[in-house]
Order: sequence, then structure tokens, then C-alpha cells
Amino acid sequence: VLDPGPDDAAHLAALLAAVGGRRVEAILLTHTHRDHSALAPKLQAATGAPLWFAGRHRLSRKPRPLERNSVDSHSDWDLVPDRRLADGESITVAGLGLTVITTPGHCANHICLGLTGSGDVLTGDHVMGWNSTLVSVPDGSMADYMASLDRLLQRPERRYLPGHGDPVDDAHARLRALKAHRAMREAAILDRLAKGDATVPAVVSAIYRDVDPRLHGAAALSVLAHLQDLAERGKIVAEDGATLAGRYRPA
Repeated sequence: VLDPGPDDAAHLAALLAAVGGRRVEAILLTHTHRDHSALAPKLQAATGAPLWFAGRHRLSRKPRPLERNSVDSHSDWDLVPDRRLADGESITVAGLGLTVITTPGHCANHICLGLTGSGDVLTGDHVMGWNSTLVSVPDGSMADYMASLDRLLQRPERRYLPGHGDPVDDAHARLRALKAHRAMREAAILDRLAKGDATVPAVVSAIYRDVDPRLHGAAALSVLAHLQDLAERGKIVAEDGATLAGRYRPA
């Protein structure tokens, strides 16, 4: 079972019905955000299966002064693997050969799993079928996310099976589209800073003006991830610390 999902009794019952009394060899996690991992302890208790993933939940870097982890409550901090999966490791589960591909960015312990001989990759939240993934610092890292997209581009697989959305049949085209989307967002942020917008809310209001305001909170987290990445690369200056409440200007 991969990414058993949220802690929901009906969902657990549906999973056990699908298992149908067969032995579950392992419960694998692509990462430890609770919409993917929270049901794992109860499924493990019901099946006795070991839990395999790439180590306990951790931040992509040490928090900065006054910085808040906005997805703290959505993360499974106490979950411990029975087997810690390592990059490049080959494993076999229920007759399927899998290759572990570390893909930090969405969060630090994110992995994808290549299905041996199939040309498919199970991508979790790194590449989704319906949208770009959320990168929320310091839980995630924009620099790591972009590097992980490049890493998949260097691999031969051509179809992705994501944790959300439909299969992605032209995998490399999707990766290039995601990279282009992030480059467009970065350019838009730099343009707004050049025009005098100095805060995250001001930038969000300008570049997401056609987006439902209920989504502006998530948009702010994405903008902040870009701003921190730009500051680390010397493209901009974070005057009050690179936080949601900080002020920014071109370098």
C-alpha cells in the first residue's frame, strides 16, 4: 500500500476491503504530510505490515527568526519508519520492483518510486496531475523543488502516476511546463518588486488578481518560497528577514 491517506475510518475500511485478507508486505510513503500518511499507523495495526519511507519528517532548513512553519499541523512529526529508504535503493514489494528517487522540495523527505521495467514513476506530490505542488518554507524549499524537477528530467521514464490527479502521460513535457510556470512566477515577482510592491500581500494581490481570494493564503506561501530563493541567489534583498511579514526590494 502506497500513501494510505488521511486518518478516516471509512477510508480505512475501504482499504482493508480492497486488501481482502491478503498479506500486506509493506506500507510505503512518498512523504509525511498527513493527507498521505496519517492513516499509516492504523493500517499497520490492522495488517502488521512494516512502514517504509525516507526518514522522519524534517524541515528543509532551520527556521529563521520569527518564521512560522505554516504546514506544521499537516505534518506527521512522530511517525518513524521501520525501514528508512535511501536514494537509488532497489526494493521489491508484492512482486513489483521499485527504485527510490529522492525528490525534496515539496518537503524534505519526499521520494518518488520508479516502477522497474514499466516506464512509470509514482510521484506523490512532487508532480501532480492537476496543478503544481505547494512549496511552503521552511517545510519545503523552492531550490530543492526545482532541482528535483531537473532530476526527473534526466531519467528515462515517460509516465507519472501522481498522488493527486490523473496519470501524466507525457512526463517530460509536464516537467518542462512546471519549470516554465515557476520561471513565469519568478519573473512576475521580480517585476512587481521593481514597480514598488515590497510585501508578500502586495505581490499576491497583483499577480493573483484573477484568482479566487480564498486561494491567496496558499499563493502567499508560494510567493514567499520564491522570494526566499531569490534572496538566497542574490537577486533581491529581504530587508526585515525573509518572512511573510518581511519587506523586499530588488538587489
